[in-house]
Amino acid sequence: MFTSNPFVDLSATIPTAYMQGYIIVMILLVMGGTILDMLHKKSAKYFFANAEKAQKSAKRSVSGGEKVAMATAVLLNEVLTSGEFDNPRRRISHLLTMWGTIIFIVTTAIMIFSPESTSALLPQLWHIGALMLAVGAYWFWFFIRADVAAEGLPAFRLERADLFILSLMATSTFALIWSFTGGGVTVFFALFILSSTVLFGGVYWSKFAHMFFKPAAAFQKRVIMADGGRENLPPDYDLTDPEVQRKFPDVPTYMGKNPPNMGLCIKAERANHY
Repeated sequence: MFTSNPFVDLSATIPTAYMQGYIIVMILLVMGGTILDMLHKKSAKYFFANAEKAQKSAKRSVSGGEKVAMATAVLLNEVLTSGEFDNPRRRISHLLTMWGTIIFIVTTAIMIFSPESTSALLPQLWHIGALMLAVGAYWFWFFIRADVAAEGLPAFRLERADLFILSLMATSTFALIWSFTGGGVTVFFALFILSSTVLFGGVYWSKFAHMFFKPAAAFQKRVIMADGGRENLPPDYDLTDPEVQRKFPDVPTYMGKNPPNMGLCIKAERANHY
């Protein structure tokens, strides 16, 4: 089961060309949904307008080498390892979901478009990817959801924004059940196709599209901090510095000449008792 391509047996009933066509249609739906989402929310317009505004307040020019280093850092930190998450549980859940989705989708496409070259490794990766996706998605849904923990809302409250995570959960679950029950054209296969269609066809109404902007936004933020613009935010002052205290006399007046370390403040504990 784990070493056999479930789509090979399926091709006896459903022609491979139909399955390949389905993959292409899903890719087009993702592209179309992302473009429509960008047009509706004007994300790209805001992104470029914000970059132009930030460039006007830059204190220095960032070299090409620095930008390459920043792009590499974004790739390693924000993209590959989700380093922007401070909560270890949230980060692990996100990594399982993200890498599980990538492995699952890529191996599905390879096994459908090149069934004759499929080795025993690809089906194993397909099952591992689906399991990673399921674990990460279920972990997030039942134990991490921010609105439930921070705002005291009902655990099973559903909104349109939940479409993405729910369709991920359903797709991975029905894919695994379909494979474990022997594959073929069954009710589990129909549910697998239905949930994956909702996943890729619902990009416009889900949070799928924001993942394409996330790396660009992280890179732009690094550039803004490096060129001194800081998005018009004040610099990180050392409140014990006499020059800073002369510039802001309220600091020594109300906090003394050696202000205490205020600690993590809002990050000191989980927000679960608003």
